[in-house]
Amino acid sequence: MRRNLFILLILLMLAACSPESQSGGINPMQNFNAMWDYQKPDQTEQLFLSVLKTVKNSAETSYDRNYHVELLTQIARAQGMQGKFELAEQTLNSADSLITENTKTGKIRFLLEKGRLLNSSDKREDAGSIFLQAYNYGTAQKLDFYTLDSIHMLAIVESPEKQLAWNLKAINIAANSDDMRCKSSLGTLYSKVGWRYHDLADYAKAMEYFQDGLEYRQNSNDAKATRIAKWTVGRCYRSLKEYAKAKEIMLALEKEIDENELPKDGYVYEELAELYQLEKDSKAKKYFGLAYQIQSQDSWIVKNEAEKLARMKKIAE
Repeated sequence: MRRNLFILLILLMLAACSPESQSGGINPMQNFNAMWDYQKPDQTEQLFLSVLKTVKNSAETSYDRNYHVELLTQIARAQGMQGKFELAEQTLNSADSLITENTKTGKIRFLLEKGRLLNSSDKREDAGSIFLQAYNYGTAQKLDFYTLDSIHMLAIVESPEKQLAWNLKAINIAANSDDMRCKSSLGTLYSKVGWRYHDLADYAKAMEYFQDGLEYRQNSNDAKATRIAKWTVGRCYRSLKEYAKAKEIMLALEKEIDENELPKDGYVYEELAELYQLEKDSKAKKYFGLAYQIQSQDSWIVKNEAEKLARMKKIAE
């Protein structure tokens, strides 16, 4: 659940936080951030290259240097995601040559993509240094949205002991930012911090952040994200050995999914199975079977959690 949960949460955050337009953009139709398809970087690169042609052919009066720099950084990102590292580096060098003291968002995005490229090239320590530069620059220039991005990347490249501190900084920035794009990331950040405390077996602290995340999701009118947040609270109740509360939440989720004819959730079934197993209830067999039926269709789980699937299947038989 953790892997799938974080992928979904990150996608939700990216969708919610995508800037509506670039600083001083050429025109609304050229909002290249809205063109991003992270699942298809090759197609995204071609779209961005077509936009780049309009930038290069624009009149002097309509030319926006900062926009140009930002666009180049995202072309480099799309190239890097395809493993075209040398070409991505060349594109970033082109962006770097255009940076001035007035291209603030262009500069921080250049640093972010330079760091991502280094990280993708297995130069983790060098990447961390660049991400730290981005964080310091973003903090000084009050570029909250991109400062959060730098923290997200620092939490990836840093040691597990430092990840929690960075994510707590991110929550503080998002909660106090005037930029609504930043505030919209709070739900994801609460969950990330909650899981970090959960990994440290500090379940009481984890529950605080899971509850904060649930409250945020409920106020944001996002039914799917709210169900995920409810699941995390229920899962943490199991870790706290408050089994009745955990079961109440999971049964409510099962009912909500059934009544609204939503896709069956293998993780809800898994939790119910674990809870019934603790009660030595025969229903555990049924729910492990349902959980296995759904989760065994997930190629990542098949590859990385084979032992869990084997246990589910054995109990269900």
